[in-house]
Amino acid sequence: MRELTNTAVIDWLKALAQVYTEKKDYLTDLDRAIGDADHGVNMARGFAAVAEKVAPLTDQDIGAIFKTAAMTLISTVGGASGPLYGTFFLQAAAGASGKTALTVTETGAVLEAGLKGVVARGKAAVGDKTMIDALTPAVSAYQAAAGDGSLSAALDKARQAARAGAEATVPLVAKKGRASYLGERSAGHPDPGAESTALLFDALWRVAAK
Repeated sequence: MRELTNTAVIDWLKALAQVYTEKKDYLTDLDRAIGDADHGVNMARGFAAVAEKVAPLTDQDIGAIFKTAAMTLISTVGGASGPLYGTFFLQAAAGASGKTALTVTETGAVLEAGLKGVVARGKAAVGDKTMIDALTPAVSAYQAAAGDGSLSAALDKARQAARAGAEATVPLVAKKGRASYLGERSAGHPDPGAESTALLFDALWRVAAK
């Protein structure tokens, strides 16, 4: 796949609903260790709603699809996840407005916009033990590989970087969010948001690799 089409984006969002439903208990267990024990439930509920909302939008541009996903997440997901993931898709929507397909370069710009939105919203940096620890290296890896012109290859690099970033949160002491209240006790556990971000990129790569 050399372009990310509107139907591929819908397939991605529907795949995320399935992934987060399958991983609901796993993500909730991660969150139980250092958070409110609701991350898996929230992500599964939110993306199930997203899948339902975007399924009929096959004639819409990608910006409209992303905006629908964003508004749905913000209105249905509790805690920090709804606003942060909602912001990611809302900022991504701006660069995809009016487009029914995104080139490799345009996809990178959309991912970059989403990352910047999450950073601005959550005020987190790499090393704070948040979703940014997976999102930042994923976007950087994508941009570094995008010059080859292969969407699936760039996304493969992105998902590998997101996975490595999520795993790297284990020894970190949380500096943001609920987990930060635990101080040193937050070390030794993966960050749930970084893990759900790694799952997000893995799902996008699988759709693009078809």
